[in-house]
Amino acid sequence: MSTNVLRTADGWWVVLGDRAVPVDTKAVTTAELLADRSAVREAAASGEPGTPVADLVALSPVTTPCRVVAQMVNYRSHARDSGFKGDIPSAFFRKASGSVSGPGDAVVRPSHVKFLDYEIELGLVMGAPLPVGTVVEERDLPSYVAGLVITNDVSAREVQLTKTQFYESKSYPTFTPTGPYLTLLEPEDFAHLLDLRLKLSVNGELRQDRTLADMIVRPAQALTLLARFQTLDAGDLLLTGTPGGTALKAPPKAVEKIGALLPPSVKWKAFFKSQAKNPHYLHTGDVITATIATPDGRIDLGEQRTPVADAK
Repeated sequence: MSTNVLRTADGWWVVLGDRAVPVDTKAVTTAELLADRSAVREAAASGEPGTPVADLVALSPVTTPCRVVAQMVNYRSHARDSGFKGDIPSAFFRKASGSVSGPGDAVVRPSHVKFLDYEIELGLVMGAPLPVGTVVEERDLPSYVAGLVITNDVSAREVQLTKTQFYESKSYPTFTPTGPYLTLLEPEDFAHLLDLRLKLSVNGELRQDRTLADMIVRPAQALTLLARFQTLDAGDLLLTGTPGGTALKAPPKAVEKIGALLPPSVKWKAFFKSQAKNPHYLHTGDVITATIATPDGRIDLGEQRTPVADAK
């Protein structure tokens, strides 16, 4: 069975129900913790009464600096929302690891960003190096992936679309809330990945709700494609795409055809004027709730709850 690990300012904890037991380890980084799995197992089996989880302030269980890589348009439902048809080529982009924040930290909207969007994503935390040229089969996943985390690929849409700039639009500080738990997997857990259901709500309104069965490129194939050009190391993070239901959606075909005839500045001005009427973008005071779990609870990554705030 999987094991949930929590990180606080005081160190690492194994979560057992509503209580947490400290891990006796010198590990500071995620990579160091993964190299000390025996300490995690000892904490889980210690029988200590532990500390109430509710009394702990969770930090991101993925420590930085690290590589943060993300897959683009990797759920069929998101592809439909984005206006894609036919075969969708696999694509990746990088995010600054400075965007990684804790599972309860506020998502801070920069002052120049009006169209702030959410994207719940399953994060794969690497447990071993992935050299360039590696081919990963399904049976090999436990050799490379140590665990899973909830992530939110927060996006400044006007930066992303007008500049065609994924790195900037998705890399502002707090734009990758991560956690609360690092869910460490045992080899037999990987057979249940497709049962994982991603759910994201804003102010209690369900916006995204899909299982991994909606994925276009699944984890083993994604790692193989990424390893054509990118090395990963233990503690690095791969975001595996978001389901449909984000605030941003492709315009109707008629509008798209008209927009293609306009100069770019005019086209984007008209597009964002229409987007201003869309109530689903994030606003100050909103609360984003995200969960990822299997129906039977075998794998449960906890609940991420992040408020939205303006930059001071």
